[in-house]
Amino acid sequence: MGAQQSVNAGKAKVDMQVDLTHMLCEALLLPPLRSSGVTLSQIVGRISLKHPNLFGRSEKLDVILDKGINDSNVVVAYRRPRPEWLSQQSFVIQHSMTPEVAVHGFPADNFTRSGSRGINLSRLSFGLELNEPATSNWTSGTSVKFEHIRPINNQGHSIARDHDGFPLTCSGNLHDNMIILKQESGYADVNDNSFLKVNFQMEQGLPLVPKSLTFNRVKCAVSKGIKLGPTFLVTSLTGGSIVGDMAPYQAFAIGGLGSVRGYGEGAVGSGRLCLIANCEYTVPLVKHLEGSIFMDCGSDLGSARHVPGNPALRQGKPGFGIGFGYGLHFNTNLGQIRVDYAMNAFNRKTIYFGINSSGGS
Repeated sequence: MGAQQSVNAGKAKVDMQVDLTHMLCEALLLPPLRSSGVTLSQIVGRISLKHPNLFGRSEKLDVILDKGINDSNVVVAYRRPRPEWLSQQSFVIQHSMTPEVAVHGFPADNFTRSGSRGINLSRLSFGLELNEPATSNWTSGTSVKFEHIRPINNQGHSIARDHDGFPLTCSGNLHDNMIILKQESGYADVNDNSFLKVNFQMEQGLPLVPKSLTFNRVKCAVSKGIKLGPTFLVTSLTGGSIVGDMAPYQAFAIGGLGSVRGYGEGAVGSGRLCLIANCEYTVPLVKHLEGSIFMDCGSDLGSARHVPGNPALRQGKPGFGIGFGYGLHFNTNLGQIRVDYAMNAFNRKTIYFGINSSGGS
């Protein structure tokens, strides 16, 4: 959802967009209010270039640039035409720059937000993606990519250790290299009275280049929605595990919007394991307006000490957190506007404002 302008340039289409879907304000604390600079940092501008027939044989080229105040992401994808019953192939190059606050950020204001320690992650990857034809309610995709990850400070210089002198990479050097085989499967069964959604991801680090990381990372999310008269109940459960080689930035970060509300990003914990449960009950109030009550909880299952350098312990993260609250949802033609009021286990209150472009619950 946001302002968007499309321009046709020959056979190419250029989309220019200001995207508010990532949250106009990640967490507006009461009290005190966050500074306007933090609020503006959540606004993401997007430029998208799409060419439907690059070489005259229906090859598709997509170039997407997302740019915020503190982060950026560039994706170049080239897709060759193939029959619908075969796997769709895409060659993808991506580079992103993001502040590493989920694992290395320090919790502040009774864990309601995460402050930056000046550590950023530069990720460069390229590889092949295969998307299987959808069958019934199932979707499946496989990718193989090379990834180069480099921690840098706010001045743009590569760094190998954090402020406490612990390594930021698995290798202990200025960067990590890995070749990742990823398999992702999804299941969705949706009708007027209920839905069931399952998403399974598995990443395998392959030892095909010197000093590359060898690991297995699994994450599974299940959500179930049931209509109870005019009301709707949604529950979800997410779990993850990683074994083998590991850098601190690969840890599962627990806390924040989409995880445990009432906490800052990663402020609950960061470990080799994670378990997160969410429950939300929605009641229609008036036309286009819904009210909800929710409860979130999450735990690293005592696995934080197995993360290299144990950043969660050094930052005082509790490892378990519970948040609850209520919200209002405004359904519009452009999307659903959500305002959630959450309280964490330390009785600290947070307001989240977000925009969901799907426009519904």
